Parts: sequence; C-alpha cells; structure tokens
Amino acid sequence: MDGWGKILAGAVIGVVGTVYATNEEFRKQLPKNARDLPAAVRRRFDEAVSAAREASSSRRQEILRDLEDHGGGAHAARGVEPDPAAPETSVPETPVVTDPDATQQLSRPTE
Repeated sequence: MDGWGKILAGAVIGVVGTVYATNEEFRKQLPKNARDLPAAVRRRFDEAVSAAREASSSRRQEILRDLEDHGGGAHAARGVEPDPAAPETSVPETPVVTDPDATQQLSRPTE
C-alpha cells in the first residue's frame, strides 16, 4: 500500500504544478508563502550551485597542491610549460606484427 501512496502523491503534485504553471488566477489566490515558493526554491538552488562551485575550486586547489608535493609542479593545469631541459619520457610502443604466421601462432590456444 506504501507504493500507491507515493504514486498518488506524485500525481497530486504533478496536477497542482500544472495548474500553478498555467493558471494565473490560481496563483493570485494562493497565500503569500506559497506564491514565493518558486523564488525560494530558485534562491536555494543558486546557493547550492555557489557552494558546489566553491567546493570544486577548493578541491582543485588541494589536488594541485598534492601534485606539487609529489614532484608534479610543472603541469598544464597551472599554465606552466614543460621544462625543455628535462628528459623526455615516452611510452614504449607496442610491436607491430607484420608476419601473418606469427599472428596465428599468438592467437592459437596452447595445448
């Protein structure tokens, strides 16, 4: 029976929201607090977005600090160009097999 209550509550909220959005007379008859609800929700949303951006910025700064502590001071996130005198690190390339027999030998299961 709990599931039906949630469905009914969702339907009621949907209908009231539709009426509120489409009927100006209905909005005028609502009490002041109910009319201000959309503005209050918007204000809370903006505050939440602001807090999230601040948290994201502080986390980014923390990550950059950790990178510097571990020897990664010259990285692109700070706009620092890599040191041209530093040895270039490269990832070893995967060997390219051009011999079809070698490819077949690699793909055959061992018995």
